[in-house]
Parts: sequence; C-alpha cells; structure tokens
Amino acid sequence: MTAVPFVVCALIVAVISYLLGSLPFAVIVSRAMGLQDPRSFGSGNPGATNVLRSGNKTAAILTLLGDACKGYLAVYLCLLAIEHWHWAASLAGLSALCAFLGHLFPIFLGFKGGKGVATAIGVILALNPWLALAAIGTWLIVAYVTRYSSLAAIISAILVPLFYLLGGNVTWPLQSSLVICLIFISAALLWRHAGNIQRLLQGKESKIGKKSKP
Repeated sequence: MTAVPFVVCALIVAVISYLLGSLPFAVIVSRAMGLQDPRSFGSGNPGATNVLRSGNKTAAILTLLGDACKGYLAVYLCLLAIEHWHWAASLAGLSALCAFLGHLFPIFLGFKGGKGVATAIGVILALNPWLALAAIGTWLIVAYVTRYSSLAAIISAILVPLFYLLGGNVTWPLQSSLVICLIFISAALLWRHAGNIQRLLQGKESKIGKKSKP
C-alpha cells in the first residue's frame, strides 16, 4: 500500500468515527421521552449518569447503551472494512480515538459533550472484548462499593492501560498503536473528571441514584 491510500482511508475513518461519536444520546433519549434536557440540571453533563439524576432509570440505561454502541459501531465498521490490511490496528486505534473525541467534543452540541466513559467502553469492547470485560468489572466493583460513578470511572481509566500491558503477548497480542490509543483515552478521561476528583477529595461528590432538582 502507498502512503496516499492510507491517508485517504485514515481521513474517511476519522470523519465517520467522529460523527458517530458525536451523536448525543443523552439529549436524543431525553427529548424522545419528553424529559428535561440533561444539560440543564445536575452536573450539566450530557451523559447517562446525569440523565439518571432526572429519576428516569430507563432513560439513563438507554443513554448508556447508545453511547457505548456508537463507540463500538465506529470501531467495528472500521475493522470490518480493513481487517485484512497490515495497518488495520493503526486505523482501528484511530477510529476509537475519533469516536471517543466525538463524544467529548460533539459537533451537534457545539463541541460541548460528555465525559466519555460509556463511549470508551464501547470502543474498547470492539478493540478487545476481554479488556472491556475487565474495565466493566472494575467499574461495577468500585461503583457498588463506593456508590460513586466518577470514582469507578477514574479507577477504571487508570487500570485499563495497565491491564492491556500486563495481558500483552499472553492473553492478547500487544500492539503499540493500541497502547497509545488506550493511554490517550485514559488521560482524557482523567482530565474530564478533574472536577469530580476535586469534589471527591472535598467529600462533595454526588452518589449514584441521587436525584437532582431541575
């Protein structure tokens, strides 16, 4: 393959993945169910955890599934199209990053998006199902014990790249492009949760299921 086809394919993958990642399911689901815009209450974050603060668990679950599925679909379609090419891993990593960034900075919401936890799980599930299972397990354990969604996300974000490195060449092939992808996603998740980290340290963070008044 020459450099030109790779660049063209990379551009197509990046654009499609970003647009898929930009779909704001928190807003879509809330409008479809006649609920208040999640950006107008609670943390103002267009994500499943904030939708849950409306008191509607069904809307929160649908938002979570939508945000995860768009990330999974972006990477899955990329892998389906280029699975036999020798730079498939690089483009899959690019797809994952762009879908994730689409959620963080969605063009449909003026580049003001969510924190990316569900979308990160979706892209990781497409890249490596076992790694996604480890991430979900970590999140569930921490969330169940502490009742803090943000803390569960923070700890999972820190551990996922480590899980990938520890399992490399044993449980799955270790690919440098995916290492870079996972480290970037982890760093971005920690950055997006900076406010949560501060509130956790101050004891002011809201727990899962706590309803916020509009």
